[in-house]
Amino acid sequence: MKAVCLLSGGMDSATLAYLARDQGHQVYCLHFNYGQRTERKERTSAQKIATLMGAEEFVEIDLSYLTWFGGSSLTDHRLPVDTYQEDRREIPNTYVPFRNANLLSIGTSYAEARGAGSLFIGVQSQDYSGYPDCRPQFIEAFQRLIDAGTREGTSIRIMAPFLTMTKREILTIGSRMKVPYEYTWSCYQNEDRACGVCGACYFRRTAFESLGLRDPIPYEED
Repeated sequence: MKAVCLLSGGMDSATLAYLARDQGHQVYCLHFNYGQRTERKERTSAQKIATLMGAEEFVEIDLSYLTWFGGSSLTDHRLPVDTYQEDRREIPNTYVPFRNANLLSIGTSYAEARGAGSLFIGVQSQDYSGYPDCRPQFIEAFQRLIDAGTREGTSIRIMAPFLTMTKREILTIGSRMKVPYEYTWSCYQNEDRACGVCGACYFRRTAFESLGLRDPIPYEED
């Protein structure tokens, strides 16, 4: 029961890793550095989570070429990070063009090399309203690609257990498993104190508040 888990160091991916372990998998954590604004903080968080949950391996991959392409406020620091807007109709500029296809491709290579039967990714419903590579149809299409592109006898299933869940539901699951959220990081903009106004901060804080829990990470306004 080997599983590759895409571990960014954020709230969702940390919960994902603990869930994979809870389901009996030997977890191989895969982390990506792609020039994002909070790269250092995310790396530290992912390493800590992988250590605490007893991952079999923790592998870092450099995807800095995504900064060459730009097109996102996460990789082009000349662009201001979009703040959360409830009535937003366009895709937020925090979307990194086709990023999840890059992550899943490398994750598939890693899974096939390790003989893993599962590839866990933490995409969820509040993302795919804005990010096209977080939609169910994208995951379904990529599964067909894996089936067609791996050697005969290989069976790797994409596991996206949070696909139709909200942050509140994910946090509820993680709280039961005692995920150490104090070591996770969600903010798109800052590495010391979370900005509190980007989309990732908004959904995270709302989830904690809705469950009557205190978010253990520091925010600028604190």
